[in-house]
Amino acid sequence: MGKNKLARWAELKTFKNVIQAEPGIQTGEDHPVKGKWKQDIFHNNNPVVLELGCGKGEYTTGLAERFPDRNYIGVDIKGARMWRGAKTAHEKNIPNAAFLRTRIEFAGSFFARDEVDEIWLTFPDPHAGRKNSNKKLTCPWFLNLYRSFLKDNGTIWLKTDNAELYNYTRSLAEKNKLPLVMATTDLYGEDDPDDIFLIRTYYENNYLNEGRKIHLLAFTLPGNKIIEDEISKYTGRK
Repeated sequence: MGKNKLARWAELKTFKNVIQAEPGIQTGEDHPVKGKWKQDIFHNNNPVVLELGCGKGEYTTGLAERFPDRNYIGVDIKGARMWRGAKTAHEKNIPNAAFLRTRIEFAGSFFARDEVDEIWLTFPDPHAGRKNSNKKLTCPWFLNLYRSFLKDNGTIWLKTDNAELYNYTRSLAEKNKLPLVMATTDLYGEDDPDDIFLIRTYYENNYLNEGRKIHLLAFTLPGNKIIEDEISKYTGRK
């Protein structure tokens, strides 16, 4: 293991804007921060927004700077990558940006019912192929997990360069009659996209340099609706 990675892990432990699972915590056991993010971490009553699979945290910090009246939490298991976003928030004194190091499937141990207002999925692993559908962060299992802490009719945003993931998720949303907020297969081909969409991650810049189009999908998730598997074909949607 490289010295830089070890150094970043060590520094990550010193940041007050970073929460990590306590040593010895059991799977499914609630963390003390659950239900107390506004009170103990942000010290305000503003809405809470998650970026799941935040990587280096460009979107978490970018959104936090643009919208100081909302609280943003980047979630990822990769501490060495998360270090960059946490350090940026620390150095720039962004009080409404925090980070949580855990696996996304354990998020229910860190967030209480109705504690989250909105979720962003920025360039998640597409897990290509139908046999990997249950690994996608937009599959029914994950969407039903999000229901356990997302407010009723909270919005989920997906930003991706992967047409298959976009088509799969849109088909799933339509099958379950989840209201669409926005859907485009060429975000930057639109006229004057909102500033909120212009924040670019490290990976997004690489994709754009390769000439790929950026897809954006947003839909709301009713709290009382169990999301079922999609069975329709999802490739080739325009």
